[in-house]
Order: sequence, then C-alpha cells, then structure tokens
Amino acid sequence: MNSDDSLLLKNQLCFPTYAVSNKILRKYKPLLDKLDLTYTQYIVMLVMWEKKMVNEKDLTKALWLNSNTLAPLLKRLQQKGYLSIAKDKEDKRNIVITLTKEGEDLKEKAKDVPASIVEEFNLSEEEASVMYRILYKILDYEKENE
Repeated sequence: MNSDDSLLLKNQLCFPTYAVSNKILRKYKPLLDKLDLTYTQYIVMLVMWEKKMVNEKDLTKALWLNSNTLAPLLKRLQQKGYLSIAKDKEDKRNIVITLTKEGEDLKEKAKDVPASIVEEFNLSEEEASVMYRILYKILDYEKENE
C-alpha cells in the first residue's frame, strides 16, 4: 500500500469499526425502547444483573466510561427504581450500587435482546466468536497499556 492509499477511507480501521458500532446501536434502540432504557443504561444493567452489587470505580472500568458519564446514568436508573446508590459504610469515598428487586425483574424482560441482535446480523456462531476475540483483543491491549 503506498502512502496515499493509507489515507483512503476504505483503508481505515476506525471507519468500519465506527460504522458497525452505529449500525449495531441502531438495531438495539427499538428493543431497548420497549424496556425504557438507553444503550448505556442497558450496559449498566448488564453488569448489575451479573454482579448484583458493585462499587462505582469498578463499574466505570467494566464499561469503559468515566464517572462524569456514569453518574447521571446511575441517577436515572435509581429514579426508575432499578438501582440503589449509597456511600460505602466503611469508606465514605466509595459509592456502592446495588440492584433492586425492580431491577432484577427487568432482567426477565430483557432476556431476548442479545439473541435478537445476533439474529439481526445473521452471523454464524464462529463468525461471532471471531469478532468477539478480535474486539476484546483490542480492548485488553488498551487496558494493559493504560
């Protein structure tokens, strides 16, 4: 590839990644609208369904979000009754987020979302697995080099 070719849009790793990300998020929107969740609220809930209780610092790391972005999401989810937010009794600087009964109940309503998305893109199990491996390889490399 000559140096001029390196600046072609079709040769940029960032562009198809960006475009696919947007396309995937657009597919999530109608599914999440039924749950009254935004995509970022949904990924918070995914962590909460898995962990049940987590501190804010761990949540920011898990979701690749900064606390300025996460704080309003958590407040909104608390207003909806899905989470409780409290200062850690032993270390008041730590914020502890806990899944509520209503938040746990939402999990049942959301259970078909992942399969609907995979189905939407008609990926084989092998193709999805390769995609996951590549994406997480990039994310893990970034984490290791922070």
